[in-house]
Amino acid sequence: MAKNTEIERKFLVRSTAFLSESTAKHEIVQGYLNKEAGCVIRVRICDNQAFLTIKSNKLRQGIARFEWEKEIDVEDAREMLMLCQPGIIEKTRYIVGRWEVDVFHGRLDGRMLAEIELSDEQEYFTRPDWLGKEVTGQPEYNNVNM
Repeated sequence: MAKNTEIERKFLVRSTAFLSESTAKHEIVQGYLNKEAGCVIRVRICDNQAFLTIKSNKLRQGIARFEWEKEIDVEDAREMLMLCQPGIIEKTRYIVGRWEVDVFHGRLDGRMLAEIELSDEQEYFTRPDWLGKEVTGQPEYNNVNM
């Protein structure tokens, strides 16, 4: 796999049964400084850490995307969030084995999405019972579009 590559699949979540399997949770606030088609710049605060991330589908094929991420100062990130385009996202992320399950708050309250990162597009993975329909590649389920 090429450096700075993310391969993930995304699914709707049918129930909160994943909660009993969760081993950790994180509070996340994120916004987008740039939402250009095919390339986004995101600011994220996750608990007591902050990150600046660039994601793009312009350099990779299939579901693989370019992803560059660097940790930044939390106070800088709070200031950058005020510069973000409308649509700040608030969510709780639960860690369930290899899965990350996001439960959204605020204007997206009640939406639940699960993601799994893969080493290649053909990698086999087990689908938990609480997993719903796959929405990988459907733009309306990308955080940047919500």
